[in-house]
Amino acid sequence: MKRKPKIGLALGAGASRGFAHIGVLEVLEDMGVYPDFIAGSSIGSIIGALYAAGVSPKMMEGIACNIDAKFCYDLGLSRRGFIQGKKIEDLIKLLTKDKDFKDLDIPLAVTAVDLITSQRVIINEGKVYKGVRASISIPGVFQPVYEGDRVLVDGGLLERVPVNVVREMGADMVIGVDVAFRGKHRPPENFLETIIQSMEVMELEIIQHTILDEDIIICPEVYLANPIALEGVEKIIEEGRKAARKVMKQLQALTAE
Repeated sequence: MKRKPKIGLALGAGASRGFAHIGVLEVLEDMGVYPDFIAGSSIGSIIGALYAAGVSPKMMEGIACNIDAKFCYDLGLSRRGFIQGKKIEDLIKLLTKDKDFKDLDIPLAVTAVDLITSQRVIINEGKVYKGVRASISIPGVFQPVYEGDRVLVDGGLLERVPVNVVREMGADMVIGVDVAFRGKHRPPENFLETIIQSMEVMELEIIQHTILDEDIIICPEVYLANPIALEGVEKIIEEGRKAARKVMKQLQALTAE
């Protein structure tokens, strides 16, 4: 009897545009497509962690549409980043039920970058919320995570959509979700926008010179003036649904036994 292929889902970085991942997950579930492995970078690590911990896309949508920024962002006077990250860490800890990676419903890996060695770091052990906190540490925005000799920042720096990671986990077929902005930026209006836009320019250049190993790529089209604002979430999620539906035939062919 032919073995059913293992499906890997790679959820990419993109700040608040990553809420589109929720819409993608909703469409996948409607089609009966459930990943055997998940890898996430930055916002993709948050959505991936919640899903792997048993939080349904519908529940995520409800949380995302009603969350207040004051429960996520704690400003701090530090030269390493102006958001301390403790509030969002506590929120992720609560939503993932303080689980270890080994206790998740679906095998998960999240990515970060070590500033000391300039290397990608794959996190798949220990407390999930701690790994996610490292993966979302946008340089200059969130304070980095110090772990032993390592200084960990946003995983999207080196691999925006971690398709190679989920392939290494054992996936036979990979679905990548890229929520990056590909249009023209508006002139930055503040320090935060300057940082985010600069990272996006760098990520786009890197991905143009990277061979991605995915079978299907889903690209929601989301424009946000302020990429870390928690506004217009319903519209962002809907863009995820629309993008997933565009590749529905590919998904059906990919998952046919």
